[in-house]
Amino acid sequence: MKEIPDLAISLEKVAAILAKARQFDVKDVVTDPDSGSNASDDAMLSVLEDHADDPVRTELAAIIRSLNEDEQVDLVALTWLGRGDGSLDDWPDLRAEASRAHNRRTAEYLLGIPLLGDYLEESLSTFGHSPEEFEQPV
Repeated sequence: MKEIPDLAISLEKVAAILAKARQFDVKDVVTDPDSGSNASDDAMLSVLEDHADDPVRTELAAIIRSLNEDEQVDLVALTWLGRGDGSLDDWPDLRAEASRAHNRRTAEYLLGIPLLGDYLEESLSTFGHSPEEFEQPV
């Protein structure tokens, strides 16, 4: 394996995005579109559904949008790496392709990837880290 490349995005940010992506990934399809205004009236089912105004989605999108362009490019390349689109040896090519494909819809693109959290975890492990390293004690 080649030397581990330097990233524009910190591994701490990747781990934070991964944690938020896991919260988003567990959302289910909307089964009660006309739920009451109080979630407890509906057995809290709406909390686990993927509504358009979902605060987890909004927060994750905001985090991704707050990254600078280089960080967003690295995040996309890390997602592709974790998805198996290449190996660490292919990092320069993955990053170059992510840079060519970069646009203002990075957050929407990444939120459309069903296993984003799994892919980011896999890419962290490729870099020799695990998400647990970055968890902050409560």
